Amino acid sequence: MATTTDADERISSGGAGLRRPVVCFLGPISSFTHQATMTAFPSDKFDLMPVGTIKDIFDTTQSGTAEYGVVPFENSTNGSVVFTLDNFADRANSYKDLSVCREIYLDVHHCLLGHIAPSTEPAPNTNTNTNTEGSNSGQQTQQPHPTAARSRPSHPLSHVRRIYSHPQAFGQCTAFLASYLRGIETVDVSSTSRAAELALADASGESAAISSAVAAAMLGLDVLARNIEDRDDNTTRFFVLRRGEGPSPSEDVTSSGRNDNEEGKDKDENDAQVLSSTKSLLSFTVPHRSPGALADVLSCFRRGGLNLTSINSRPSLSGATAFEYIFFVEFEGHRYRDPRGRVAAVLADVAAVAKTSRWLGSWENMRKS
Repeated sequence: MATTTDADERISSGGAGLRRPVVCFLGPISSFTHQATMTAFPSDKFDLMPVGTIKDIFDTTQSGTAEYGVVPFENSTNGSVVFTLDNFADRANSYKDLSVCREIYLDVHHCLLGHIAPSTEPAPNTNTNTNTEGSNSGQQTQQPHPTAARSRPSHPLSHVRRIYSHPQAFGQCTAFLASYLRGIETVDVSSTSRAAELALADASGESAAISSAVAAAMLGLDVLARNIEDRDDNTTRFFVLRRGEGPSPSEDVTSSGRNDNEEGKDKDENDAQVLSSTKSLLSFTVPHRSPGALADVLSCFRRGGLNLTSINSRPSLSGATAFEYIFFVEFEGHRYRDPRGRVAAVLADVAAVAKTSRWLGSWENMRKS
């Protein structure tokens, strides 16, 4: 088992002259991951390091170059981030020391950024009421399905020929794209802030980006439409990665004042309260030709009284037959705050019936209902 790291010691000591802990995130600056990172890691206590890809976050944290890494995990509208799951699958065993120590929730509101076209046509009606009958101008707005999108463009979009963004962002803005930009080329890039940079670099003005209002302000881009996400409750959940498995001082500085290392604390905690206020992540594989193998693993959680909160899967790939999978389950409970030993018992039961299993972290539930 991995133990407290040198990075943890640097963080907990607080000695003068020591460098501030480094937190890497999916850049460039102004990405939604950057915005989420700033909510958990104040800039007066941490050095924030943008990197180019989600894989870079895992690599940088595993190497010790950064004490923490912040990765997007899932979105309430478009589901899991497969790039993050693929790295958690760790098919090459490259990230054996990494675990999740915290989650961050961020309300995500997308904008269409670009350049305002020369004034050759009237701007569309910006009234959010999608009923176009009785328009004062007598002109229809630009969408073929006016009831689909939540918002309308603030400026004409007829000059837009391509749109850059992250695949997750495209998936969160399908109604707006179908209503106003049907048939326009969409180009996947590494992040929404990178998309904004590409739109800015296009001197023709024909490129746009789905990105944030923060990116528009930083880069000087025009906001062609605001709040273009499909749902007004659009939220992304991020995970904070660190090296090591056990309770460590690093969890103290990323939590809301809770000290998991207080002696005897677990013994005094109410079991039900701990379960409902914490989460853990586990990956496992099963013998795919064995009937009921997946059910056998999931039954471990039922017998142990642990509630599953999500299930995902990704192809096993390395050394596996086609269409074999790695499964990910998230459940209520914490490996190191386990007063009655429920989590420990379930982890042992899963290890006994699964082909392989790996605990990937435990953390405090930051979105309690």
